Amino acid sequence: MLITVVDVLAPPDIHLGPLLIVAPALTASLAGPRTTAAVAVLAIAALTVIGGLRDGVTTANHQTQLGALLAVSALIVGLRVLRDRHERELAQVRSVSEAAQRVLLRPLPDRIGPLRLASVYLAAEAEAQVGGDLYAAARTASGTRLLIGDVRGKGLSSLGDAALLLGAFRAAAHLYADLPGLVGHLDGSIAWDLAQLAEQQRAQRPRLQLPPLLRQVPRPQPLTPADADGSGESFITALVLDIPDDEAVVRLVDCGHPPPLLLHEDRVTTLEPGRTAPPLGLGELAPEPYAVVEFPFPPGDRLLIFTDGVIEARDAGRRFYPLPERVAERTAAHAAEPPAALLHHLRRDLLGYVGGRLDDDAAMVVVDRLSLGPEPDPGPGPG
Repeated sequence: MLITVVDVLAPPDIHLGPLLIVAPALTASLAGPRTTAAVAVLAIAALTVIGGLRDGVTTANHQTQLGALLAVSALIVGLRVLRDRHERELAQVRSVSEAAQRVLLRPLPDRIGPLRLASVYLAAEAEAQVGGDLYAAARTASGTRLLIGDVRGKGLSSLGDAALLLGAFRAAAHLYADLPGLVGHLDGSIAWDLAQLAEQQRAQRPRLQLPPLLRQVPRPQPLTPADADGSGESFITALVLDIPDDEAVVRLVDCGHPPPLLLHEDRVTTLEPGRTAPPLGLGELAPEPYAVVEFPFPPGDRLLIFTDGVIEARDAGRRFYPLPERVAERTAAHAAEPPAALLHHLRRDLLGYVGGRLDDDAAMVVVDRLSLGPEPDPGPGPG
Protein backbone atom coordinates (compact mmCIF):
# COMPACT_ATOMS: atom_id res chain seq x y z
CA MET A 1 0.00 0.00 0.00
CA LEU A 2 2.77 2.45 0.91
CA ILE A 3 4.66 1.77 -2.34
CA THR A 4 1.45 2.28 -4.34
CA VAL A 5 0.66 5.64 -2.72
CA VAL A 6 4.22 6.94 -3.05
CA ASP A 7 4.45 5.86 -6.69
CA VAL A 8 1.16 7.59 -7.58
CA LEU A 9 2.31 10.82 -5.91
CA ALA A 10 5.87 10.67 -7.27
CA PRO A 11 7.05 12.72 -10.28
CA PRO A 12 6.36 11.16 -13.72
CA ASP A 13 10.00 10.15 -14.23
CA ILE A 14 10.14 8.14 -10.98
CA HIS A 15 8.69 4.59 -10.99
CA LEU A 16 8.49 2.62 -7.76
CA GLY A 17 6.14 -0.08 -9.03
CA PRO A 18 8.90 -2.69 -9.46
CA LEU A 19 9.46 -2.56 -5.69
CA LEU A 20 6.12 -4.30 -5.23
CA ILE A 21 7.94 -7.61 -5.75
CA VAL A 22 9.20 -7.17 -2.19
CA ALA A 23 5.74 -8.08 -0.85
CA PRO A 24 5.54 -11.66 -2.19
CA ALA A 25 9.26 -12.19 -1.60
CA LEU A 26 8.95 -11.38 2.11
CA THR A 27 5.72 -13.34 2.41
CA ALA A 28 7.39 -16.45 0.98
CA SER A 29 9.88 -16.45 3.85
CA LEU A 30 7.12 -16.34 6.46
CA ALA A 31 4.05 -18.07 5.00
CA GLY A 32 3.04 -20.85 2.66
CA PRO A 33 2.54 -20.84 -1.13
CA ARG A 34 -1.16 -19.94 -0.99
CA THR A 35 -0.58 -16.82 1.09
CA THR A 36 2.41 -15.93 -1.08
CA ALA A 37 0.28 -16.29 -4.23
CA ALA A 38 -2.47 -14.11 -2.71
CA VAL A 39 0.03 -11.36 -1.87
CA ALA A 40 1.49 -11.63 -5.39
CA VAL A 41 -2.00 -11.12 -6.88
CA LEU A 42 -2.44 -8.04 -4.67
CA ALA A 43 0.94 -6.70 -5.85
CA ILE A 44 -0.07 -7.18 -9.49
CA ALA A 45 -3.39 -5.44 -8.83
CA ALA A 46 -1.58 -2.56 -7.12
CA LEU A 47 0.75 -2.18 -10.10
CA THR A 48 -2.27 -2.14 -12.41
CA VAL A 49 -3.85 0.62 -10.31
CA ILE A 50 -0.61 2.61 -10.48
CA GLY A 51 -0.57 2.33 -14.26
CA GLY A 52 -4.21 3.40 -14.52
CA LEU A 53 -3.65 6.49 -12.35
CA ARG A 54 -0.43 7.54 -14.08
CA ASP A 55 0.35 6.95 -17.75
CA GLY A 56 -2.06 4.09 -18.55
CA VAL A 57 -1.88 0.33 -18.38
CA THR A 58 -1.24 -0.13 -22.10
CA THR A 59 2.11 1.65 -22.30
CA ALA A 60 5.21 -0.41 -23.07
CA ASN A 61 6.84 0.59 -19.78
CA HIS A 62 3.87 -0.52 -17.69
CA GLN A 63 3.39 -3.75 -19.64
CA THR A 64 7.06 -4.60 -19.10
CA GLN A 65 6.82 -3.94 -15.35
CA LEU A 66 3.63 -5.97 -15.12
CA GLY A 67 5.12 -8.91 -17.01
CA ALA A 68 8.27 -8.87 -14.91
CA LEU A 69 6.26 -8.73 -11.68
CA LEU A 70 4.07 -11.60 -12.84
CA ALA A 71 7.07 -13.76 -13.85
CA VAL A 72 9.04 -13.14 -10.67
CA SER A 73 5.96 -13.70 -8.49
CA ALA A 74 5.31 -17.04 -10.21
CA LEU A 75 8.93 -18.00 -9.63
CA ILE A 76 8.71 -17.09 -5.92
CA VAL A 77 5.50 -19.09 -5.47
CA GLY A 78 7.06 -22.06 -7.26
CA LEU A 79 10.15 -21.94 -5.07
CA ARG A 80 7.94 -21.79 -1.98
CA VAL A 81 6.08 -24.90 -3.17
CA LEU A 82 9.40 -26.73 -3.65
CA ARG A 83 10.57 -25.59 -0.23
CA ASP A 84 7.41 -26.93 1.43
CA ARG A 85 7.81 -30.23 -0.40
CA HIS A 86 11.43 -30.47 0.73
CA GLU A 87 10.43 -29.73 4.32
CA ARG A 88 7.80 -32.46 4.21
CA GLU A 89 10.33 -34.95 2.83
CA LEU A 90 12.83 -33.87 5.46
CA ALA A 91 10.28 -34.36 8.22
CA GLN A 92 9.54 -37.83 6.85
CA VAL A 93 13.25 -38.69 6.79
CA ARG A 94 13.58 -37.54 10.38
CA SER A 95 10.58 -39.62 11.36
CA VAL A 96 12.01 -42.72 9.67
CA SER A 97 15.42 -42.11 11.27
CA GLU A 98 13.89 -41.75 14.72
CA ALA A 99 11.83 -44.91 14.22
CA ALA A 100 14.93 -46.80 13.04
CA GLN A 101 16.85 -45.59 16.07
CA ARG A 102 14.13 -46.71 18.47
CA VAL A 103 13.98 -50.17 16.87
CA LEU A 104 17.68 -50.70 16.20
CA LEU A 105 19.44 -48.77 18.94
CA ARG A 106 17.18 -49.23 21.91
CA PRO A 107 17.74 -46.77 24.76
CA LEU A 108 19.81 -48.22 27.58
CA PRO A 109 18.02 -48.48 30.93
CA ASP A 110 18.99 -46.01 33.63
CA ARG A 111 19.55 -48.92 36.03
CA ILE A 112 20.49 -52.49 35.23
CA GLY A 113 21.48 -54.69 38.14
CA PRO A 114 23.96 -52.85 40.38
CA LEU A 115 24.89 -50.50 37.51
CA ARG A 116 23.72 -47.07 36.45
CA LEU A 117 23.93 -46.29 32.73
CA ALA A 118 23.72 -43.35 30.34
CA SER A 119 24.39 -43.13 26.62
CA VAL A 120 24.61 -40.61 23.81
CA TYR A 121 24.73 -41.03 20.03
CA LEU A 122 25.88 -38.47 17.48
CA ALA A 123 25.34 -39.32 13.80
CA ALA A 124 27.68 -37.77 11.23
CA GLU A 125 25.15 -37.63 8.37
CA ALA A 126 22.85 -34.65 8.37
CA GLU A 127 19.31 -35.44 9.55
CA ALA A 128 20.27 -39.02 10.47
CA GLN A 129 19.58 -40.19 13.99
CA VAL A 130 21.50 -43.43 13.76
CA GLY A 131 24.36 -44.82 11.75
CA GLY A 132 27.19 -47.34 12.02
CA ASP A 133 27.96 -46.99 15.72
CA LEU A 134 26.07 -49.20 18.16
CA TYR A 135 25.74 -50.17 21.81
CA ALA A 136 23.61 -52.56 23.83
CA ALA A 137 23.28 -54.02 27.32
CA ALA A 138 21.93 -57.39 28.44
CA ARG A 139 21.36 -59.01 31.81
CA THR A 140 22.59 -62.53 32.49
CA ALA A 141 22.12 -64.81 35.48
CA SER A 142 25.31 -63.52 37.09
CA GLY A 143 25.84 -60.00 35.82
CA THR A 144 25.56 -57.53 32.96
CA ARG A 145 27.09 -57.65 29.52
CA LEU A 146 27.72 -54.59 27.40
CA LEU A 147 28.55 -54.19 23.73
CA ILE A 148 29.81 -51.16 21.87
CA GLY A 149 30.85 -51.31 18.24
CA ASP A 150 31.64 -49.36 15.11
CA VAL A 151 30.73 -50.63 11.64
CA ARG A 152 33.18 -49.80 8.87
CA GLY A 153 31.69 -46.77 7.16
CA LYS A 154 29.19 -44.28 8.53
CA GLY A 155 25.59 -43.17 8.34
CA LEU A 156 22.58 -45.05 7.03
CA SER A 157 24.58 -47.31 4.68
CA SER A 158 26.02 -49.17 7.69
CA LEU A 159 22.68 -49.88 9.37
CA GLY A 160 22.43 -53.45 8.07
CA ASP A 161 25.65 -54.66 9.70
CA ALA A 162 24.82 -52.78 12.91
CA ALA A 163 21.38 -54.42 13.05
CA LEU A 164 22.92 -57.86 12.50
CA LEU A 165 25.43 -57.49 15.33
CA LEU A 166 22.89 -56.06 17.76
CA GLY A 167 20.46 -58.88 17.01
CA ALA A 168 23.16 -61.52 17.48
CA PHE A 169 24.27 -59.96 20.79
CA ARG A 170 20.77 -59.70 22.22
CA ALA A 171 20.02 -63.30 21.27
CA ALA A 172 23.27 -64.82 22.57
CA ALA A 173 24.41 -62.60 25.48
CA HIS A 174 22.76 -64.88 28.06
CA LEU A 175 23.48 -68.17 26.30
CA TYR A 176 27.27 -68.25 26.67
CA ALA A 177 28.82 -68.60 30.10
CA ASP A 178 32.16 -67.18 28.96
CA LEU A 179 33.06 -64.10 26.91
CA PRO A 180 35.20 -65.96 24.33
CA GLY A 181 32.21 -68.09 23.39
CA LEU A 182 29.97 -65.05 23.02
CA VAL A 183 32.49 -63.10 20.95
CA GLY A 184 33.14 -66.13 18.76
CA HIS A 185 29.41 -66.38 18.12
CA LEU A 186 29.23 -62.69 17.18
CA ASP A 187 32.20 -62.99 14.83
CA GLY A 188 30.72 -66.07 13.18
CA SER A 189 27.37 -64.34 12.66
CA ILE A 190 28.96 -61.32 11.01
CA ALA A 191 31.37 -63.36 8.86
CA TRP A 192 28.59 -65.69 7.66
CA ASP A 193 26.30 -62.82 6.72
CA LEU A 194 29.06 -61.03 4.80
CA ALA A 195 29.94 -64.23 2.95
CA GLN A 196 26.30 -64.78 1.98
CA LEU A 197 25.99 -61.19 0.79
CA ALA A 198 29.14 -61.49 -1.32
CA GLU A 199 27.88 -64.77 -2.82
CA GLN A 200 24.59 -63.15 -3.80
CA GLN A 201 26.39 -60.19 -5.39
CA ARG A 202 28.63 -62.50 -7.36
CA ALA A 203 25.64 -64.56 -8.55
CA GLN A 204 23.85 -61.41 -9.72
CA ARG A 205 26.86 -60.10 -11.63
CA PRO A 206 26.31 -60.45 -15.44
CA ARG A 207 28.52 -63.03 -17.11
CA LEU A 208 30.87 -61.79 -19.84
CA GLN A 209 30.91 -63.92 -23.02
CA LEU A 210 34.54 -64.31 -24.14
CA PRO A 211 35.70 -64.95 -27.72
CA PRO A 212 36.68 -68.57 -28.44
CA LEU A 213 40.43 -67.82 -28.35
CA LEU A 214 40.22 -66.17 -24.94
CA ARG A 215 38.20 -69.08 -23.58
CA GLN A 216 41.33 -71.22 -23.91
CA VAL A 217 43.34 -68.95 -21.62
CA PRO A 218 43.52 -70.40 -18.08
CA ARG A 219 41.22 -68.49 -15.77
CA PRO A 220 42.48 -67.11 -12.47
CA GLN A 221 41.35 -68.69 -9.24
CA PRO A 222 37.86 -67.46 -8.25
CA LEU A 223 37.46 -65.10 -5.36
CA THR A 224 36.19 -66.40 -2.08
CA PRO A 225 32.79 -65.06 -1.02
CA ALA A 226 34.40 -62.75 1.53
CA ASP A 227 36.56 -61.17 -1.20
CA ALA A 228 33.94 -60.67 -3.88
CA ASP A 229 33.04 -57.05 -4.55
CA GLY A 230 35.22 -55.93 -1.68
CA SER A 231 32.85 -57.28 0.89
CA GLY A 232 35.79 -58.80 2.70
CA GLU A 233 36.71 -55.24 3.68
CA SER A 234 33.56 -55.00 5.81
CA PHE A 235 34.10 -55.45 9.50
CA ILE A 236 33.00 -54.16 12.89
CA THR A 237 35.31 -53.10 15.68
CA ALA A 238 33.76 -54.01 19.00
CA LEU A 239 34.29 -54.07 22.73
CA VAL A 240 32.41 -56.71 24.72
CA LEU A 241 32.33 -56.34 28.51
CA ASP A 242 31.13 -58.60 31.30
CA ILE A 243 30.50 -57.04 34.73
CA PRO A 244 29.63 -59.68 37.34
CA ASP A 245 27.25 -58.69 40.10
CA ASP A 246 29.25 -60.20 42.99
CA GLU A 247 32.82 -59.38 41.88
CA ALA A 248 34.44 -55.93 41.81
CA VAL A 249 35.89 -56.47 38.34
CA VAL A 250 35.13 -55.89 34.66
CA ARG A 251 36.18 -58.44 32.06
CA LEU A 252 36.46 -57.47 28.42
CA VAL A 253 37.39 -58.68 24.96
CA ASP A 254 38.68 -55.98 22.63
CA CYS A 255 38.15 -56.59 18.91
CA GLY A 256 40.10 -53.68 17.43
CA HIS A 257 38.12 -51.09 19.37
CA PRO A 258 39.35 -48.09 21.41
CA PRO A 259 39.89 -49.16 25.04
CA PRO A 260 37.57 -47.80 27.75
CA LEU A 261 38.40 -45.21 30.37
CA LEU A 262 38.16 -45.96 34.09
CA LEU A 263 37.27 -43.02 36.33
CA HIS A 264 38.47 -43.71 39.86
CA GLU A 265 38.04 -40.76 42.22
CA ASP A 266 39.91 -37.95 40.46
CA ARG A 267 42.00 -40.19 38.18
CA VAL A 268 41.26 -41.27 34.62
CA THR A 269 42.98 -44.44 33.42
CA THR A 270 42.89 -46.04 29.99
CA LEU A 271 42.24 -49.77 30.34
CA GLU A 272 44.72 -51.02 27.77
CA PRO A 273 43.97 -54.71 27.14
CA GLY A 274 47.48 -55.53 25.93
CA ARG A 275 46.16 -58.07 23.43
CA THR A 276 43.42 -57.17 20.97
CA ALA A 277 41.58 -59.45 18.57
CA PRO A 278 40.79 -58.58 14.94
CA PRO A 279 37.48 -56.80 14.27
CA LEU A 280 34.34 -58.90 14.02
CA GLY A 281 33.66 -60.30 10.56
CA LEU A 282 37.24 -61.37 9.90
CA GLY A 283 36.61 -64.88 11.15
CA GLU A 284 39.67 -66.46 9.55
CA LEU A 285 41.92 -64.09 11.53
CA ALA A 286 40.15 -64.55 14.85
CA PRO A 287 42.25 -66.05 17.68
CA GLU A 288 41.28 -69.26 19.39
CA PRO A 289 40.25 -68.63 22.06
CA TYR A 290 39.69 -64.91 22.48
CA ALA A 291 41.81 -63.27 25.18
CA VAL A 292 39.82 -61.96 28.14
CA VAL A 293 41.35 -59.13 30.18
CA GLU A 294 40.23 -58.34 33.72
CA PHE A 295 40.42 -54.98 35.52
CA PRO A 296 39.30 -53.86 38.99
CA PHE A 297 35.91 -52.15 39.00
CA PRO A 298 34.81 -51.53 42.59
CA PRO A 299 31.68 -49.65 43.69
CA GLY A 300 32.04 -45.90 43.19
CA ASP A 301 34.10 -46.26 40.00
CA ARG A 302 32.89 -45.29 36.54
CA LEU A 303 33.56 -46.65 33.06
CA LEU A 304 33.39 -44.62 29.86
CA ILE A 305 33.21 -46.64 26.65
CA PHE A 306 33.11 -44.91 23.28
CA THR A 307 33.68 -45.27 19.54
CA ASP A 308 36.56 -43.84 17.55
CA GLY A 309 34.36 -41.06 16.19
CA VAL A 310 34.93 -39.35 19.55
CA ILE A 311 38.72 -39.51 19.80
CA GLU A 312 39.26 -39.00 16.04
CA ALA A 313 37.20 -35.80 15.92
CA ARG A 314 39.37 -32.83 14.93
CA ASP A 315 39.21 -29.12 15.50
CA ALA A 316 40.02 -26.42 12.95
CA GLY A 317 43.74 -27.02 13.51
CA ARG A 318 43.30 -30.77 12.76
CA ARG A 319 44.04 -31.70 16.39
CA PHE A 320 42.29 -34.77 17.79
CA TYR A 321 39.76 -34.38 20.58
CA PRO A 322 41.60 -35.05 23.88
CA LEU A 323 38.92 -37.18 25.53
CA PRO A 324 40.91 -38.39 28.60
CA GLU A 325 42.01 -34.84 29.44
CA ARG A 326 38.50 -33.42 29.03
CA VAL A 327 37.02 -36.19 31.17
CA ALA A 328 39.65 -35.63 33.86
CA GLU A 329 38.92 -31.89 33.94
CA ARG A 330 35.19 -32.49 34.22
CA THR A 331 35.57 -35.18 36.89
CA ALA A 332 37.82 -32.99 39.00
CA ALA A 333 35.20 -30.23 38.99
CA HIS A 334 32.04 -32.37 39.17
CA ALA A 335 33.00 -35.73 40.65
CA ALA A 336 29.54 -36.61 41.95
CA GLU A 337 27.46 -35.71 38.90
CA PRO A 338 25.25 -38.46 37.42
CA PRO A 339 26.28 -40.22 34.17
CA ALA A 340 23.73 -38.35 32.06
CA ALA A 341 25.16 -34.99 33.17
CA LEU A 342 28.69 -36.07 32.26
CA LEU A 343 27.59 -37.20 28.80
CA HIS A 344 25.63 -34.00 28.26
CA HIS A 345 28.76 -32.02 29.01
CA LEU A 346 30.97 -34.21 26.77
CA ARG A 347 28.48 -34.00 23.91
CA ARG A 348 28.39 -30.22 24.07
CA ASP A 349 32.16 -29.99 24.49
CA LEU A 350 32.82 -32.35 21.57
CA LEU A 351 30.51 -30.51 19.17
CA GLY A 352 32.02 -27.19 20.21
CA TYR A 353 35.51 -28.59 19.63
CA VAL A 354 34.75 -29.64 16.03
CA GLY A 355 32.65 -26.61 15.16
CA GLY A 356 29.27 -28.31 15.36
CA ARG A 357 29.72 -31.06 12.76
CA LEU A 358 31.36 -34.48 13.13
CA ASP A 359 33.08 -36.32 10.28
CA ASP A 360 32.15 -39.74 11.70
CA ASP A 361 29.43 -41.22 13.86
CA ALA A 362 30.20 -41.12 17.58
CA ALA A 363 28.76 -42.91 20.60
CA MET A 364 29.53 -42.86 24.32
CA VAL A 365 28.24 -44.92 27.25
CA VAL A 366 28.92 -44.26 30.94
CA VAL A 367 28.65 -47.13 33.43
CA ASP A 368 28.55 -46.46 37.18
CA ARG A 369 29.23 -49.27 39.63
CA LEU A 370 26.85 -48.64 42.53
CA SER A 371 27.31 -51.75 44.67
CA LEU A 372 28.22 -55.41 44.75
CA GLY A 373 25.53 -58.03 44.36
CA PRO A 374 22.39 -57.94 42.25
CA GLU A 375 20.02 -55.02 42.32
CA PRO A 376 18.00 -55.21 45.53
CA ASP A 377 14.36 -56.20 45.30
CA PRO A 378 12.25 -53.09 45.89
CA GLY A 379 9.59 -55.27 47.50
CA PRO A 380 5.84 -55.17 46.96
CA GLY A 381 4.30 -51.87 46.07
CA PRO A 382 1.88 -49.97 48.29
CA GLY A 383 -1.59 -51.34 48.65
